[in-house]
Amino acid sequence: MRHSFLSMLRLALLVSTSCCHAFVATTTSPRLTSLLHSDDNSNTDITSTTIPTTRPLPSNTFAGMVEHAIIERFGNNNVDRVLESWRLLDMDYEHRQFVGYEQDPPIQVDDPSTSKCHQHSHSYVPGLKATQFYNTNDFQWCKKLESKYKELRKEFDLVQSDSAKLQTKGNNVWAGALTEDASSYGVGWKTLVLMDRGIWDPINVNLFPKTALAVRDLGIPVTEVFFASMDANSNIAPHSDFTNFVVTSHLGLDIPGENKCRLTIGDDTRSWKNGEVMMFDTSIIHEAVNEAEETRYILMMRVWHPDLTSVEREALQFIYDCLALPDLTSTDPATRFRAELELEAMKTFPKLETATTSGGGFGNSKKQKKKKKPKSKGFA
Repeated sequence: MRHSFLSMLRLALLVSTSCCHAFVATTTSPRLTSLLHSDDNSNTDITSTTIPTTRPLPSNTFAGMVEHAIIERFGNNNVDRVLESWRLLDMDYEHRQFVGYEQDPPIQVDDPSTSKCHQHSHSYVPGLKATQFYNTNDFQWCKKLESKYKELRKEFDLVQSDSAKLQTKGNNVWAGALTEDASSYGVGWKTLVLMDRGIWDPINVNLFPKTALAVRDLGIPVTEVFFASMDANSNIAPHSDFTNFVVTSHLGLDIPGENKCRLTIGDDTRSWKNGEVMMFDTSIIHEAVNEAEETRYILMMRVWHPDLTSVEREALQFIYDCLALPDLTSTDPATRFRAELELEAMKTFPKLETATTSGGGFGNSKKQKKKKKPKSKGFA
């Protein structure tokens, strides 16, 4: 048996809502941790890899049980790329490739080492185009979200204005990224989570109901939703988020200075702007800087890669669900049925205890049990 249940979970949690993202675990293996937090994660290593041949996984392993459940639920042909991705994860494969030629226009270089447009991905679905920045005009929800900026900014400012109350009422408010040795992110990057891998946080949703409702009602294909802050005069070193089947979107909420807060994906650098949405692929080496004297705030979302089919999205979400509720892979119908009922309850949009007409925030919300601080997550 190559991987036990717990070791599969360790592999599965490389990217997190705190900064990165993918499938789930309590700890990461030393080898993968070194990949996350070493110079290996910069553009200095331009090694290209060849995708190895994969085979069906042993049925007596957790990975094999998940694979069987995927095939049983979705069929083999419709989700062959998802199955290959899951098998590559089991093999501890990391995909590395120069993707400059995939850009529009292509990045033409004689020596790829002179470019930062390299993809590093443990959670890798073959056949998905790696794009530095997307044209947000191609996605209706981007413009619709921008149209709600003033309303969402008002709600954010209202709640953020009473930081002591927010810390008391919120869940894992402005939590740091990954682990203490996540040197690429630095100590200045913090998050406040609304949704994690398809599951809304009922406490924080009730603090920001208008934001949560906007994301839900606009039909944005999210897997994660959270606010992210970046301290004044700080930077995030070049790194990858190791997952290519989700892309990242930012809505600028409170961006200080003029051209002081910048994001570089591969070889393309752009500035955050209040009320504007950006969408990009963070499996490509990327970095950020805040040169202003104030903290930068954004609404950050992980959305399914647009090249995925609807069935592939469902299958990838099902893997997330299995990692959260392993009984979904059970061969016992009663056990599986109970797990499905539990999952349905977990995914239900939270009941809003606060009147959204008041601007959101600290209404007469009932005290709810806080969740434990989330571990770093990944399907990678």
